[in-house]
Amino acid sequence: MSEKVLVLGLSKSGISAAKFLKEKGYNVYLTESKSDVDTTKVEELRELGINVEYGEHSENFVSGSSFAITSPGIPPKAGIMQKLKEKNIPVISEIELAYRNTKTPFIAITGTNGKTTTTALVSHILSRKYKAPFCGNIGVPPTSLLDENNDYLVCEISSYQAAMTVDFKPLISCWTNFTPDHIDWHEGLENYFNAKAKLFLDKQAPEYAILNAKDEKLLEFSKKCTSSKVFLFDTEGAPNACYIKDNAIWYKTGGWEERIIALDECPLVGHHNYQNIMCGIICAEIAGMKNEEIKKGIMTFKAPEHRLEKVRVMDGITFYNDSKATNPEASIVAIDSFNGVDVALILGGRDKNTDLTQMCQSINKHIKTVFLIGEAAQRFEENLRKNGFSNIINADTLEEAVDKAIELKPDVVLLSPACASFDMFKSYEHRGEVFKEYVLSK
Repeated sequence: MSEKVLVLGLSKSGISAAKFLKEKGYNVYLTESKSDVDTTKVEELRELGINVEYGEHSENFVSGSSFAITSPGIPPKAGIMQKLKEKNIPVISEIELAYRNTKTPFIAITGTNGKTTTTALVSHILSRKYKAPFCGNIGVPPTSLLDENNDYLVCEISSYQAAMTVDFKPLISCWTNFTPDHIDWHEGLENYFNAKAKLFLDKQAPEYAILNAKDEKLLEFSKKCTSSKVFLFDTEGAPNACYIKDNAIWYKTGGWEERIIALDECPLVGHHNYQNIMCGIICAEIAGMKNEEIKKGIMTFKAPEHRLEKVRVMDGITFYNDSKATNPEASIVAIDSFNGVDVALILGGRDKNTDLTQMCQSINKHIKTVFLIGEAAQRFEENLRKNGFSNIINADTLEEAVDKAIELKPDVVLLSPACASFDMFKSYEHRGEVFKEYVLSK
């Protein structure tokens, strides 16, 4: 009888893992706690010979499993995770499963913000010479790519996925930045940091570690990465580095430096995006790409949707969709990208009740007018006024905010809500699409 394996969750990664394991000859049991599921997916899996249940995690499905693959959304404190621990059933992520079943080198990219853009950028640059698809938290399960003849797998890794790795050892690991997030899931800030740190230490230490030198916590952490060749970005003060000098991005290693690209040639705006580009340059240099190819890769890259995405220029106003900014830290990154221009910022949505002080300080420096929408409007207004910002306009809808902003004829209209979307929209993607469609209809 074939070995029994449990897959938790009817997610993209869960479905991909279940199919992959079935093809490998395992006896696969997929269990989903939610009752409201896509029954078409369930039937498709059952037709492949995969056992599927939903609405519960039954004893019949759990017992006797050799190991389990978990979905990123299931926290360690969940009942099913405790049950697996009691039964001594090892639990790994779908990322770990993919790693154990391929010889293709991984380039792992993690961080609180910027990891999706960086993952897409690295894949895009490398794809000028190699077969290097993006995967992981960006929406493509790596187990779905293992039958292809790839040179690299460029993998975005969330803290949830990193926490459930065991032997996963990338060729290159990149850490874009670190700010507080997902504290509930990890049950503490230290656990959140340590989940990501796993990708750089001990038996999981990569051959090359790339870290953000402007992030003090990561700069200090880089000293612990003694098993890897360390590269730092956004500093000249390291032997292996990428940095901004003379309005261009430079790369150095082995005692020599080269100018890669001028800042005004970069399609992505804002210092955080220059950091993403620096990270991408280091990855491409390690992979042996020529500077001219790296530059072409950067210049032809388009930002992923909803991440400081340039929508259009109309009557001298440039519109940016940054709907992915669902917390104040992410909005600060966008706000700080604009200097010396008249910016109208659209904020608000479902409040996460996080501290707004730093965001208010950034708004004071960079924003002329704030338009508030959604459930968070009142608390945001109180905090803005408390921090000395009073040029605030309330709107009942996103469309009304856009119309009122256009009337002021600013240089930039920026949607960067610093909130979840669920009070008015299905998701941050839906919110961004509504913004773009309305702006393009004008």
